[in-house]
Amino acid sequence: MTALPGGPGPRRPDGPWFRRRPALVLAIAGVMFATVLVVRLVAGTPADAYSMLYALPIALLATAFGLRAGVAAGALAVVLTMAWAVSEDVALTPTGWASRIVPMLLLGVLLGDASDRVQRSEQERAHLEAAALLHRQAIEINDSIVQGMAAAKWSLEAGDAKAGTVLLDQTLAQAHALVSDLIRRAGMGGRTEQMPDLSDEQAQR
Repeated sequence: MTALPGGPGPRRPDGPWFRRRPALVLAIAGVMFATVLVVRLVAGTPADAYSMLYALPIALLATAFGLRAGVAAGALAVVLTMAWAVSEDVALTPTGWASRIVPMLLLGVLLGDASDRVQRSEQERAHLEAAALLHRQAIEINDSIVQGMAAAKWSLEAGDAKAGTVLLDQTLAQAHALVSDLIRRAGMGGRTEQMPDLSDEQAQR
């Protein structure tokens, strides 16, 4: 899934639903914003804290898309609050405005930043896991192929052609099995072609 512009990067496809389905998140958040605005316009008095319900879509967007989305959601909530105040001719004191605006903006910033940090941590963990896998594969290649080729070379140099050929055949067979396993673990599945059995070809020569 693609993150919003300016975010930390693509979201993992196996994450929670609000990361896997961005269109649904945007639709739900839009319905939430509209519902709170309608409730604010038709019900209660200016003293009622209906505007605090904007925290729900702000939290959803900030968690799903990160810091910039959280800031944008908080700013949208502020704009809708101001639209309500103008349409209803509500006069709020500076303290009244601050008590409504600051929590919404702060929620978007803090939760969005936390979401970005979690995402970066997940990406770093995935990178470290990939690096560890490559390290294990390099050790396996060294043990299975390089050492086998070296042993075959020593046997040939010592004049034992039969032993060298046997070692070479075994090394080629191990290399074939190892590469096939690496391709399988890379997730290529049926898109790869069957590799020829190099040991059989060597035996036929």
